[in-house]
Amino acid sequence: MKTDVIVKPIEHKNTRKTPKDISLASRLMLLFVILALVASFFVVINAGERGVLMRFGKVQNKILGEGIHLIIPIINTVERLSIRIQKHDIYTEIASKDLQQLLSDISLNWHIVPERANIIYQRIGNLDQVIERIIEPAAEEIIKGIMAKYTVQEIITRREDLKKEITDLLITRLNNYDLHIDEISLTNFYFSTNFQAAVEAKQIAEQEAKKAGFLAQKAAQEAQAKINLAKGEAEAQRLLKETLSVELLQKQAIEKWNGNLPLVITEKGANLLNLEQFTKMP
Repeated sequence: MKTDVIVKPIEHKNTRKTPKDISLASRLMLLFVILALVASFFVVINAGERGVLMRFGKVQNKILGEGIHLIIPIINTVERLSIRIQKHDIYTEIASKDLQQLLSDISLNWHIVPERANIIYQRIGNLDQVIERIIEPAAEEIIKGIMAKYTVQEIITRREDLKKEITDLLITRLNNYDLHIDEISLTNFYFSTNFQAAVEAKQIAEQEAKKAGFLAQKAAQEAQAKINLAKGEAEAQRLLKETLSVELLQKQAIEKWNGNLPLVITEKGANLLNLEQFTKMP
């Protein structure tokens, strides 16, 4: 069977842009250029920032606050600096007064003085450079110097004294660079394994010493109690001996007598008991 195959000619689309399309694209491009040019005359400073204004790279006295500001493109450039509180953790190895090595973990909250943002940028640079060049070296030097005056036990038990001393010295040091310290936290101190073992051994020895002292004190108290008891008994016997008399013994015997005299039998015969002889003291 013969099948007829119908072949359709391929239609070619016209990809040529018309003058109308070219005109629209040119208008859009021109609009973008105009918007970019207009935008270059303005700079936006976000909340929590200050803008350092520069003219041909030279820092100006004027500091740009939050909001939108008019500048001259090419002539003016702006560097943004955050004035918000920054947190920085400082890890440093220190040696205590008793020559123990430990690692300190201290958190530092700080911020730049907003009114001095241009001076800070001119003298030091951006925030990363402030941390690298000023904060870390100053903090490590002060921390190591202060910790070296305390023993390990004092470092653990006198954290508030350490915190106050470090804070006071850091405030004084960083004020010279227009940086303000908000808070310092002595987060952790890490000790070597050998030191921890020595501390545990010392604590065990102290507990054993306290136990031995308690047992010795208890034994001494018990011995003293026995001595006091013996003294008391001896004193009671002495007082009893001094107070006994024939009349007292006779009185006590009469009070307990049932009225019957005991019969005493001797070689001489039977006689009634003579109470006076019975109560006579030797």
